[in-house]
Amino acid sequence: MVAGRQKSGEFKSLKMRDKKCKICRRLGVKLFLKGERCLSPKCPMITKPYAPGEKGKKRTRPPSEYGKELREKQKLKNWYNLKERQFRKYVKEVLEKRGKVEDAGALLIRKLESRLDNVVFRMGFTPSRVQARQIVNHGHFLVNGKKVNIPSYQVKKGDKISLQPSSHKKVMFQNLPTILKKYQAPSWIKVNIEKLEGEIVGQPNLEEAGLPAEISTIFEFYSR
Repeated sequence: MVAGRQKSGEFKSLKMRDKKCKICRRLGVKLFLKGERCLSPKCPMITKPYAPGEKGKKRTRPPSEYGKELREKQKLKNWYNLKERQFRKYVKEVLEKRGKVEDAGALLIRKLESRLDNVVFRMGFTPSRVQARQIVNHGHFLVNGKKVNIPSYQVKKGDKISLQPSSHKKVMFQNLPTILKKYQAPSWIKVNIEKLEGEIVGQPNLEEAGLPAEISTIFEFYSR
């Protein structure tokens, strides 16, 4: 019975990995949804660099303007591991302020990058945003000494994000100090390897975000 459950779990895990690979192949860009596994030469984006499905190799017709906007939106939404409703809410909030702020694109990225799950990922504590969201949900992190298990929680300058003391002994975090020594966090986050803690010392910016999509096109999509 246990062996059956284990096989079922492995099959489900493989199915989810394949699903993530299909997202990248469909959008035509590597979004690193599986973290380090995406660096493997066996990554489907390398072995199958075309859209999934029988007609994937045959698609030559360029997408419409709407199709281009949709693709850019899908890229950024999946990049930050968000559902449509969540992503649309962030964009709509920025669109309402458009004209009142100098750079709407920079404001959107600040909102997305300031999510707690993204900050945990940017600190180098996980290889992917997907995993970062999971461990935040499981209550492994403190913000200014208080437990926060809401991935969308917005951190701000001066906040300190640390690993729960009880989580230090967890297998998934045991090699973290070694991993962090080789990792370079963005300039707006200062990581303390010994304390397994990160402090927000600035604001996220477009240059370091390394986005896979054009933000102006995304605004056009939601302005229709």
